[in-house]
Amino acid sequence: MKIKDKWLGVALCLLIAGPAWVLGHWLPLVGAPVFAILIGMVAGSFIINREKLSAGLTFTSKYVLQMAVVLLGFGLNLGQVLAVGTQSLPVILATITTALVVAYGLQRWLQFDITTATLVGVGSSICGGSAIAATAPVIEAEEEQVAQAISVIFLFNILAALLFPTLGGWLGLSNDGFALFAGTAVNDTSSVTATAAAWDTLHQSNTLDSATVVKLTRTLAIIPITLGLSLYRAKKQVGQGQGFSWKRVFPMFLLYFILASLVTTLLQRGGLNLAIFGHLKTLSKFFIVMAMAAIGFNTDPVKLVKTGGPAIFIGGVCWFAITLVSLVMQAVLGIW
Repeated sequence: MKIKDKWLGVALCLLIAGPAWVLGHWLPLVGAPVFAILIGMVAGSFIINREKLSAGLTFTSKYVLQMAVVLLGFGLNLGQVLAVGTQSLPVILATITTALVVAYGLQRWLQFDITTATLVGVGSSICGGSAIAATAPVIEAEEEQVAQAISVIFLFNILAALLFPTLGGWLGLSNDGFALFAGTAVNDTSSVTATAAAWDTLHQSNTLDSATVVKLTRTLAIIPITLGLSLYRAKKQVGQGQGFSWKRVFPMFLLYFILASLVTTLLQRGGLNLAIFGHLKTLSKFFIVMAMAAIGFNTDPVKLVKTGGPAIFIGGVCWFAITLVSLVMQAVLGIW
């Protein structure tokens, strides 16, 4: 393999990510990652000889994706998120636990692919595409499994943004209650923003900031969930006769993600204006879009549609369960 061959694949992903990024800003409910997967699948159907692209596509879907997760850490000020999101913590823990248990139970019942079910459960419970991006390398998910999970999350993001503002009004949620509801029951950050903005338009309120903070608090769950999954996978591999490796238990990109979050927290606590970290977070999102382009390119759309039923079912039940638990927990805690 020549080095320039690797960069051909990376350049293709960059070329796809550009228009996908623009389309994602025009239609945030769909999101740039979904557009990147779709464009990648279309492009992949026209290119027969992939040998010169395969190394670059693999590099982008694996290492660029891990780099995106690391940069995502620069968008997390742990102190600020925990201070503001403490009230929402019981609801967040309840919804995350519910989604993971439901996804695991349905996977066992349906005898469905456990990797895809895990991605759907994590994406539904934590933060959509970002959680899937962080989890996929840990559990060694294949491109089609990631594409399927992202597609499921996309479907229920749209439904949430369309239905939740009306549902919240019908239930008589307060502004604070709806901010907590949107922040815990909508999968992806962009969709949380769209849902809260729709509520604000209907009720002349300002729930957007609160809903976003709740969503960022959920994002912190990436750390224990991915570490738990990597530990489980390492133990399973040891049981199959493979040697123990700390890299399996604690992948380096997760360590860098945590360090990035700590650096952001400490420097901002010191009073420094770190506007550059906002640019790093944007770069993280763009890298995720590039990785999704590579994943889409290697995904068979016909197979994706044929095998998508169980994943959609699991995602739908997770979404319904999270919605119900979020509302019930608010009622129990007197936040409603």
